[in-house]
Amino acid sequence: KLYVIDATTVAAQAGVGRRINTVMQTCFFALSGLMPQDEAIQKIKDAIRKSYGKQGDEVVRRNIAAVDAAIENMHRVRFGDTVTSESVRPPSVPHDAPDFVKRVTSVMMEGRGDLLPVSAFPPDGTWPTATTRFERRSIATSIPIWDSSICIQCNKCSLVCPHAAIRAKAFEPEGAEGAPDSFRCVEYKAKDLRGLKYTIQVAPDDCTGCRLCVNVCPAKDKASPKRRAINMEPMLPLLEAERANFEHFLEIPQLDREKVVRLDVKGSQFLRPLFEFSGACAGCGETPYIKLLTQLFGDRMVVANATGCSSIYGGNMPTTPYCVDDAGRGPAWSNSLFEDNAEFGLGMKLATDALADQARALVRCLSGTLGDELVTAILDADQRSEAGLREQRERVAILRERLHDTPDAASKRLVMLADYLVRKSQWIIGGDGWAFDIGYGGLDHVLAQPHDVNI
Repeated sequence: KLYVIDATTVAAQAGVGRRINTVMQTCFFALSGLMPQDEAIQKIKDAIRKSYGKQGDEVVRRNIAAVDAAIENMHRVRFGDTVTSESVRPPSVPHDAPDFVKRVTSVMMEGRGDLLPVSAFPPDGTWPTATTRFERRSIATSIPIWDSSICIQCNKCSLVCPHAAIRAKAFEPEGAEGAPDSFRCVEYKAKDLRGLKYTIQVAPDDCTGCRLCVNVCPAKDKASPKRRAINMEPMLPLLEAERANFEHFLEIPQLDREKVVRLDVKGSQFLRPLFEFSGACAGCGETPYIKLLTQLFGDRMVVANATGCSSIYGGNMPTTPYCVDDAGRGPAWSNSLFEDNAEFGLGMKLATDALADQARALVRCLSGTLGDELVTAILDADQRSEAGLREQRERVAILRERLHDTPDAASKRLVMLADYLVRKSQWIIGGDGWAFDIGYGGLDHVLAQPHDVNI
């Protein structure tokens, strides 16, 4: 037997917002036969009064109304013994997904991973990153839509989005050419990027409908204060148009990092996030921080991650939210034991420093091949700014070119270690179970060390 219910609508009409748990719980007990239906419903209502009584009679009334409406709106679907539908389930990943994603990742996403042969898996355990973008779960019933006439261009909506599903971009006017008719952009208002266009765009298939962007939006319509610059609207009527809008948004060149002179709430959101569309809960309070870290430091970021939420939405099979920029650079991420993450991260930092010291020693040793000018520039490089980091990467590229055909062991070793000549940013990330409890002893010791790690 198959039963269906539009639980989202039932919950909304009862006044409990997007919370469908009470509605679904009522349906479960009504159908499962674990206890008589009337008895189960009475116990649910008693639990509601006990749980929500302190919040007032109105909250209790709304939840009880949701229970009463659940049974009325649950319907049985009757079907015959033969399949008559001609509908075809769409593929689980887009047609332009990489071959590995189609052959392996999509099969696991469909719950058929046990059918994959061992030969389908990477022999060395290396899996592609940036694969959450192919899931496109489309789980939101309403999505945020930008009203440019009200917007003050603060970028707070983009900052708080847990899934990097709503993004801001400042771009040259040419970026609007060939855009869909529904694509919205306006003149950028501030002086720092004068002459550019500005847009806010949602990824409709990746939004979870949490409303954080609406809640944080400070811009309100003076004529209608309930309306803001970001407003939730039903997803289905807008889905195809917003898909096209987001595809065009991704095609617009990203703003040069060196042009973002103020790394505040607004400026940071013009930088590309290298953590996107994770499986974190709707409205997650953790992932906006990780997303922001990848925007600020992602192309040189090394992460030691404590087991917990951040390992589930950050490194779970079969998809990965961490990704790389157009140059192929992104966060290096690893997860060790629950209790030793601080020590694990400190060990990463010590290893990085040791390898960087080796690389610098080899640069000095090979000064005759590299040239004194390049050696001095590499060893004395100021890497405190985006421009400084870019210049150091350019020097490292020149170093590799000069050592390309050099057969000696020292040159080959330096080519292997050359990336360590570019400054890394070490981060130690975890939850309170690690930091406040089982891993606190290690955390306390690492905080007392003089090494440059961020927690």
